[in-house]
Amino acid sequence: MGGLEGVVAAETVLSDVDGLAGRLVIRGHELGELAGRWRFEEVVRLLLGGMFEDLPGAEELAARLGRARAAAFGQVGALPGLRLADPVERLRALMARLPDGDDLDTALALIAAPAVFTAAIARADAGEAPLAPDPALGHAADALRMLKGAVPTEAQARALDAYLVTIVDHGLNASTFAARVTASTLAGLASAVISGLSALKGPLHGGAPGPVIAMLDDIGAPDGAEAWLEAALDRGDRLMGFGHRIYKVRDPRADALKAAVQVLAKGSSELPGRLALAESVEAAAVRILARRKPGRALNTNVEFYTAILLEALGFPPSAFTCVFAMGRTAGWIAHAREQVLSGRLIRPQSRYIGPEPKAAA
Repeated sequence: MGGLEGVVAAETVLSDVDGLAGRLVIRGHELGELAGRWRFEEVVRLLLGGMFEDLPGAEELAARLGRARAAAFGQVGALPGLRLADPVERLRALMARLPDGDDLDTALALIAAPAVFTAAIARADAGEAPLAPDPALGHAADALRMLKGAVPTEAQARALDAYLVTIVDHGLNASTFAARVTASTLAGLASAVISGLSALKGPLHGGAPGPVIAMLDDIGAPDGAEAWLEAALDRGDRLMGFGHRIYKVRDPRADALKAAVQVLAKGSSELPGRLALAESVEAAAVRILARRKPGRALNTNVEFYTAILLEALGFPPSAFTCVFAMGRTAGWIAHAREQVLSGRLIRPQSRYIGPEPKAAA
């Protein structure tokens, strides 16, 4: 009860997570129908359908998202003055500079901004100047261009699209619930997004993909996986990238992202070796966890192949959670609008278990 397991806190048309079957449905579409096939902008429109009366067609929405990226770049000048080390904290501070309305323009500004801000933060940490957006490019392609300084290949843009689509929404997770609670007070969409981002920052939710890279770097070669993993478990360490609160079988998002990595690897000289290492570590980890922790569902989760994919696209591990927010912000906004349209303030009850007041003498 302490984690609200089994408590239905909202009815939604946005996504359905079936942890027993390993199934994720987003507005009537299986994840496998969307990831690797739909562009991020198309899924944004899918999620926002019915949430705004003036929602335009797919091409116009993509154009408006491009213009919103260009407008968001005006906030990047504040970045050098932020005395914050954590990239997520800098992203949150920049997001807080955006208007807190409840209309479609506000929504698109909030969806566009993380791509601009994440690239600028990563470049600043690398000692490089930020790059202005190109509104004519697709959202994923422009995010990569702002990060690396060159227009990405079609395969690279498609890979980031696949990632953003895969993590765009996932039921009533911690950050989405936080966003819905804030939205229910009519505080505004920016407030709801910042609430979601603050929850995402926690390592029990969105802060874990980076350590997967550290694990792979430490293991180094496929033949070192067994010994490294056994030693980590002997120390009581958690193996990052395995196990999920909801899924009792393999996380379907892991399959979607592994497929995206496999496609990307076909045009790379380095990624096939990294992928082979990851697959060896994955196989060893699943086998060892099944033996050492019988009865527990500790299968590969979304974090494992997230790390491989984002590393291959050039994002530093310190920015992985920011890239997660780049996709999930659209889901937060859809949930925020759905909650506002319901007209209900979220106000659960608590059960007092503290000491009773002493009777007066």
